[in-house]
Amino acid sequence: MHVIAVLALDGVSAFDLAIPCQVFTLATHADGSPAYDVRVCADRAVAASAGPAQPFTLSSPYRWDDALEADTVIVPGGPAEVAPHPRALRLLRDAADAGKRIASICTGAFVLARAGLLDGRRVTTHWRFADALAGEFPATQVDPSVLFVDDGQVLTSAGIAAGLDLCLHMVRRDHGAAVAADVARMMVMAPQRTGGQAQFIEYRAPEYDSADLGATMQWMRDKLAEPLTVADIAAHAMMSKRSLARHFRAQTGTTPLRWLLDHRLQRARELLESTELPMRRVAEATGFGSVETFRHHFARHVGTTPSAYRTAFRM
Repeated sequence: MHVIAVLALDGVSAFDLAIPCQVFTLATHADGSPAYDVRVCADRAVAASAGPAQPFTLSSPYRWDDALEADTVIVPGGPAEVAPHPRALRLLRDAADAGKRIASICTGAFVLARAGLLDGRRVTTHWRFADALAGEFPATQVDPSVLFVDDGQVLTSAGIAAGLDLCLHMVRRDHGAAVAADVARMMVMAPQRTGGQAQFIEYRAPEYDSADLGATMQWMRDKLAEPLTVADIAAHAMMSKRSLARHFRAQTGTTPLRWLLDHRLQRARELLESTELPMRRVAEATGFGSVETFRHHFARHVGTTPSAYRTAFRM
């Protein structure tokens, strides 16, 4: 069984620590047996943080050195400015040298960087700390615009909930899309947000009547089966295409056509789960036109084929 070691250092974020414990514990094989053995490794009672709430301590029967027996070592976030214990850094270097998979959640990237594991790598962390990471460790290539980065042996994720995306990605990589989608369903979250999706969308007061764009979004939902173009959407919103793109990104963080694709895929999932419609009818009902186009987009963005998805999630 694949062993996951979650390294608990002083000041660890309770939420970040819980993410891999929850995700990997929920992953099971087809026969219902667990896919992972998850171990929290802490040398002693460790101070944990839950934001402004009262700090508390946690303990575990597993020690830091036990992480060397794991297949994957995950470092949750904690205080970015606090240097971890030198022995923890040595442990991470030893784990990397032994070929273990190493991952960080949120500011856990600072721990990996201080262990020398991020030099020359493309990485990410919480957008708020991205500049600090890049400034302190100029040998890293910090990308603050993504949810997570899979650089092979070393993986890093952005802030807080992006750790969920990274852990699901690792489940998908280890056991396939169906197992990962089952975990996501248990956690009541989307089966997949790609690593390249923006991690943060800064809110600005809109310069338009948001109700107008909201009506256009509802109109787009009602016409998922139709071959809408940017010109069609702009005409309904009574905007130029350039103005539509600017306002749409300000409100949703994406483009009109990508928003439309996401909603078409969501509708396709609903039809695959709740109906016996043939693939041709599902493709037509969701605006993909042909089965080939539908299969291409579904596999690319959901991570499995429409047929496999229906088999896994048929109600």
